[in-house]
Amino acid sequence: MARHRAVQIPSAGGDFGLVEAETPEPGPNDVRVAVEACGVCNSDAAMAAGQLPGVTFPLTPGHEIAGRVDALGGLVTGWDVGDRVAVGWFGGSCGHCDACRAGDGILCPELRIPGVAYPGGYAETVNVPAAALAAIPDDLPSAQAAPLACAGVTVYNALRRSAARPDDTVAVLGLGGLGHLGVQFAAAMGFETIAVARGEEKGALARELGAQHYVDSTREDIGEALRRLGGARVVLATVNNAAVMSAAVPGLGRRGQLILVGITQEPLDLSPATLLVNNRTVHAHASGTSLDTQDTLRFAARNGVHPWIETRPLAEAGEAFARMTAGDARFRMVLTTGR
Repeated sequence: MARHRAVQIPSAGGDFGLVEAETPEPGPNDVRVAVEACGVCNSDAAMAAGQLPGVTFPLTPGHEIAGRVDALGGLVTGWDVGDRVAVGWFGGSCGHCDACRAGDGILCPELRIPGVAYPGGYAETVNVPAAALAAIPDDLPSAQAAPLACAGVTVYNALRRSAARPDDTVAVLGLGGLGHLGVQFAAAMGFETIAVARGEEKGALARELGAQHYVDSTREDIGEALRRLGGARVVLATVNNAAVMSAAVPGLGRRGQLILVGITQEPLDLSPATLLVNNRTVHAHASGTSLDTQDTLRFAARNGVHPWIETRPLAEAGEAFARMTAGDARFRMVLTTGR
């Protein structure tokens, strides 16, 4: 059997190692993808620590995958060898539950996540269900497409499914891996965009990303600052801090929405009275299906939205992972295979 290079973690919290792994033929409904790039996501840290249900070791992480179709299963139609494709957090679903039948497969109780349900994209090849594939536009490099398959679709999908419409005011909390994409997408969608982060020095970055306004949360109360700017129709919270999320709610305007895409176990500090004022609501949003990812990639390519990335070869996966978890990367780490 043919073999390929893959990164493996032998046990929870173990070191990253590069190994020679067998390259199986794709199943009847699967495709084999020759990986060109794979993003390093914060969710990979939970996988590597064995904290996600269903994780087994040895583990090959990676769910921000971009590459080309290398082989097709016998029942696969609609794709050809050589097609450029991406795979994100949505790595397949059951296809028969209520969520799948309603087109909401990202909430399928049998959701298949690359790196959990099957070996992920920290490798030269990966076998995935054909239903997980999203087409990559020709003018979007694979290293740029990879983070958009998870981080990108999360913020893009949250914004396009929100109550905000062009010229409405949208605030993005945080300017990290999710937030720097959220600001770009919000500006490209025609929203009056406010970036909220810590430190006066980030104002120039916020404007470079497309924000019309910047709020330094170390100098201003977030809610008061948003009210001064007319109130936000939507606040997209990309931070992992419940106190910051809660502080933004008083800045929501009439029927304003707080949309949570950042993850934290901390409770929000919100009174019913705060929500009743202006009929405010709180929502959470999780990623999107392969079609949502395809829409994200197309929108990004057409509108010049791109993740700011640092690349490392596959052999340096451990170093890339360490930079991501330490918060040293600006803003997304991407592994490349040289293909």
